[in-house]
Amino acid sequence: MNELAIQVRRLTVAYEHKPVLFDVDLDVPKGRLMAIVGPNGAGKSTLVKAILGLIPRVSGTVSVFGKAFSGVDTRVGYVPQRESVDWDFPVSALDVVLMGSYHRVGWFRRPGTRERDAAAKALDEVGMGEFANRQISQLSGGQQQRVFLARALLQQADLYLMDEPLAGVDAATEVAILELLRRMRNEGKTVVAVHHDLQTVADYFDDVALVNLRVFGVGPVAEVMTPERLRQTYGGRLGALETIAKSATGAAS
Repeated sequence: MNELAIQVRRLTVAYEHKPVLFDVDLDVPKGRLMAIVGPNGAGKSTLVKAILGLIPRVSGTVSVFGKAFSGVDTRVGYVPQRESVDWDFPVSALDVVLMGSYHRVGWFRRPGTRERDAAAKALDEVGMGEFANRQISQLSGGQQQRVFLARALLQQADLYLMDEPLAGVDAATEVAILELLRRMRNEGKTVVAVHHDLQTVADYFDDVALVNLRVFGVGPVAEVMTPERLRQTYGGRLGALETIAKSATGAAS
């Protein structure tokens, strides 16, 4: 069996005593591109934040590369939801990307020429080199998302957790982001992304986790996205779910 990048066991998370995730088990093999999907309010973003230690757990364990997250945090990159960021903060695109170098240079030492050159290269890789000095508030949604991906690239992580990296971007940006994610996977990186579009899971990802308070299935797309599991995760709309399941099985086979 492939070595695990993430192992979650019996994870429960609650907000104001109301469970948001309950008794979740999740295995993420190394070197895979995994989608976390489920209906709105299912706990997908909460799962990512719990793995990162950004929110407290009621119970359960999380290990990353076989260790507690705090022991391997420099090996993990995070791309939050674009809507959760204050884009009016007066910094340039290059400044945002440079934040990805702080775990190496330290928070109290200014990045040097080497870090700035690496940040500029990361912006070039996501097609944003010409916008290095542009204020982030002046960028489109898709451009802002590319800047955050460049920041993650600069971290040179082994595992990337991304919350809706493809949400609200134009078609060209979606293609560029997907190409970047696949390249990272092909280089041996592991990418776990919250994803909103069931129709594209089979085309975009190797593995999928179906989440709605619990995990109803996790593994290769063609094995997991069955009509029964999709019904368990999403409830009704049987006809649409069967069509998606059939498409997923065919695309991944």
